[in-house]
Amino acid sequence: MALSPSIATLSATDLERLRHFDTPTVCNVIELFDVRPRNTGFMDARIQACYPKLPPMVGYASTATFRSAAPPRGASAYSSLSEQVERFGEVPGPPVVVFQDLDNPVAAATFGEIMCTTYKTFGAVGLITSGAGRDLDQVEAIQFPCFTSGTICAHGYCQIGHLHLPVHVGGVTIYPGDLLHGDRNGVTTIPPEIASEVAHACADYMAAEAIILDYLRAGSVTPKGFAEAREGCRERLESMAKRLRRR
Repeated sequence: MALSPSIATLSATDLERLRHFDTPTVCNVIELFDVRPRNTGFMDARIQACYPKLPPMVGYASTATFRSAAPPRGASAYSSLSEQVERFGEVPGPPVVVFQDLDNPVAAATFGEIMCTTYKTFGAVGLITSGAGRDLDQVEAIQFPCFTSGTICAHGYCQIGHLHLPVHVGGVTIYPGDLLHGDRNGVTTIPPEIASEVAHACADYMAAEAIILDYLRAGSVTPKGFAEAREGCRERLESMAKRLRRR
């Protein structure tokens, strides 16, 4: 088993705090810390939310590989759904199931109603796959966030492969135990060394942006006033960045 190099374990309060903010705000706050390049750490446009109206998903990656294009030749390389949920306890908090579909092109659906109901019953808070999904109406009814590269009506020769090894999904390598945040805008990882501070800084970031938004919504606007509002926002964000980088 290859665990995340530095697993973030947040308090239940911090996890709940993160659920109150959208994923773009989380990404914006991560940028203030300057701990990774701004074009890394988040999944690309291949990974889309199946249920855009659901609130943000926050949890820890429980990774697996998947195949469905052909029947297995032997059982030794494959895991069962029962084994997968049993190993949810290896991640430090609510699991997010993350599948890398190894078929190219994707051959069939990674998940359906039974799998998602099983995952939710055993404590998972969402699912991400580089492959496809199905039973979308039924899964939506249980309010289980899912992120996929598309939809396929059949499950083919559904096989869960290796568990809790690094996987590559949406252009990002995901380790078991990585902290993930996702909503209708996409999915990002949160670096473990700043995760708690990110949870606490999101409200301040939104307050800084509100300087511009409140001005624009106030009614009588001028280019000069708009420039002043933007400058006020910039100064507040720069102050935040300096404070956060001194941690």
